Amino acid sequence: MYRFLLSRQWVILTLVALLLIPAMIRLGIWQMHRYDERAARNQLVSDALSAKPVPVEKLTAPGQAVATNERYRTVTAKGHFDTDDEVVVRRRTNADDEVGYHVLTPFVLNDGKVLLVNRGWIPADQGASQSAFPKVPAPPRGELTVTGRLMPDETTEASGIKNLQGLPDRQIMLINSEHEARRLDAQVLGGYLAQTGPAPKGDTPQQLGEPGDENAALNYAYAIQWWLFAAGVPIGWVVLVRRELRDRRERAAEESATEAQPAAV
Repeated sequence: MYRFLLSRQWVILTLVALLLIPAMIRLGIWQMHRYDERAARNQLVSDALSAKPVPVEKLTAPGQAVATNERYRTVTAKGHFDTDDEVVVRRRTNADDEVGYHVLTPFVLNDGKVLLVNRGWIPADQGASQSAFPKVPAPPRGELTVTGRLMPDETTEASGIKNLQGLPDRQIMLINSEHEARRLDAQVLGGYLAQTGPAPKGDTPQQLGEPGDENAALNYAYAIQWWLFAAGVPIGWVVLVRRELRDRRERAAEESATEAQPAAV
């Protein structure tokens, strides 16, 4: 009665089932790796945000990349803003997904080096040309101390944002200290500062919110789901085999009953 398992249909079905089981197991393992990676990133962000503020010069320098474990670290800097060389970063959104600009203002330190400060988000002026420089609220004048989260340079590879050429004057696509060092002809510290202080007053750019935790629990749930699917494949195969065997037995019994009936006279 089990010879039907050698038919082409059942051989193909069995091979597909045998291939699905390891594939689903591997997908579950991959989701667990993703869970570990996201949990580790969340911990790094949490540790960075809770760390004691330090002077920015302790964590970065001209031509130096911001290390992964120093991303989001709270740093301070003393100096003054240089609005003459201020630029805006195109196609940036706020918490409500409104499209506008990020305001990037050079902050000249007391030793002459420059720190790029992302002062926050401003809306795009719908009535103005996209090629015109938007109205940007001025930062405080004179010497002051700014506080913010240290961020690495933006790249196309990491962000997916293309660094378009031929943009309007004083508009850029990516915040990159190397590019800005060439534009400013100055020593620019690696990375940039997402400003959090002084607290905004009046008509100032909307400061960027704190980074949220990535939902690592979803990857854990997906891993369990894939493993349950893998366990369900052989169970489903057995159910199908038993159903096919039952149907064949019922057909065989019906055929036997028909053959046993006496011929009509």
